[in-house]
Amino acid sequence: MFTIFRPEFDDYARATIAEQQRMYDGGLSAEELAETQLARIAETVDYVAAHSPFYREHLRGTTFSSARGIEALAELPFTTKDDLRERLFDLPAKPLDKAWVFYETTGTTGRATPCPRDEYDSIVNNVALTLSYRGIFAQHGDRHVVAVLGPTELHSTGDTFGDVLRNLGHTVVKMWPHSPVVGFPRALRLLEELGVTAIVCTPGMAISLAKAAREEGVDLRARLGIRLMFALGELASPAMLERLGELWDASVYNCMYASQEASIMATCHADGHLRTVPLTNYYEVIDPWTGLPAPAVDGLRTGELVVTSLYRGAKPLVRYRTGDMVRMRSEAGSILETLQPIGRVRDTLLLGGRRIVAFDLEQLLFTHIRGVIDYRLVIDTVDGQDRVTLQLDPVDEVAARRLDGPAIRAVVADSFGVRCDIELGPVDAITSTGAMVSWKAARIHDLRVADDLERLAALKIAAGRDAR
Repeated sequence: MFTIFRPEFDDYARATIAEQQRMYDGGLSAEELAETQLARIAETVDYVAAHSPFYREHLRGTTFSSARGIEALAELPFTTKDDLRERLFDLPAKPLDKAWVFYETTGTTGRATPCPRDEYDSIVNNVALTLSYRGIFAQHGDRHVVAVLGPTELHSTGDTFGDVLRNLGHTVVKMWPHSPVVGFPRALRLLEELGVTAIVCTPGMAISLAKAAREEGVDLRARLGIRLMFALGELASPAMLERLGELWDASVYNCMYASQEASIMATCHADGHLRTVPLTNYYEVIDPWTGLPAPAVDGLRTGELVVTSLYRGAKPLVRYRTGDMVRMRSEAGSILETLQPIGRVRDTLLLGGRRIVAFDLEQLLFTHIRGVIDYRLVIDTVDGQDRVTLQLDPVDEVAARRLDGPAIRAVVADSFGVRCDIELGPVDAITSTGAMVSWKAARIHDLRVADDLERLAALKIAAGRDAR
């Protein structure tokens, strides 16, 4: 209700809702969108060049004029994660006392970067989520009690979902099971006692809760009434989401693609697909190794995502290299594109002499594996040949007996040309660290190379969680 006290933001919020609703209703043509994007890119470039100490230097000698067309954007330099880490408070276009909230990246494998947000940031991004999520919730009942199971210290998840769910008229319970104040037994008890119908969490958190329920003797399907799960913060293939749905007896959505630095870059729609938000971001897909545009093949672009902010918030970004690999596909009759994150650029693997992205590996495995609560892969070289050991934690003994080991080994061999061994048993807490570090650090132990900073960070976090 802060807009009641700030009329200028009330006007901006109403205009943003009207514009985005028009876009979702199909009332915005491709030509209008292109004109709007060109104008807003020019506004963003002028704005950051005037107000951000970093961009004043970074963009010196370059300009962007909408009259020259979108091709001129390629003449501007990229902004990288290293720029954010090195320049810190030189990068925002507003001083901190002009923001309404301050967040940081996790800083688990490098210096945490500041991510202040002002009212414009929150309005633009939360409107996009509110309009997208309205249809999802409507499919599962009129009223929901939603548990947001994420960290609150210096992190945006609780604030964002608190605002969006209030917009939609649902009740919010914010709790972080890893906190010593809450803990997993209390979290499970509250999910049951409060009649929680939906949860917002990472896939790793959903798995950790399921493990805790198994230890506490809580039947997720019989005692809890979770109808839908909004998964976020980690790589999640459709096959993994389907397995989580079976585990929890719930509909599971990969609810957004976002980061602390760049905010919301794609939102989930009622059909379960992530789609772009082209009124707030301009999207490029590049070859991560050359920096050149990735070609579209039958409407599909695959490569590293680059975004430019189309609104003047606290920290707009120009040609920001996200470090994430995506697949983007145009849709007939729509100005939106579907967007599928497929893993970080640095999470690509060489397996059996082929370059593999994290998404394809997980999708393959969980298309053929059921009844498993968690998993991890160990990669080694034996007699000059790569070998994968697949560590699986079955839900129970019945599920363990149903696993078709020969079929799983055969599909890995056929798809990746490597031998696969299978080990059954508990998987330690490192698999819960994906949102803090990376999918690869949480899910892959590659014995062919020395442990890097991300794996060491994941091990440290996991040790603390195991100790509790």
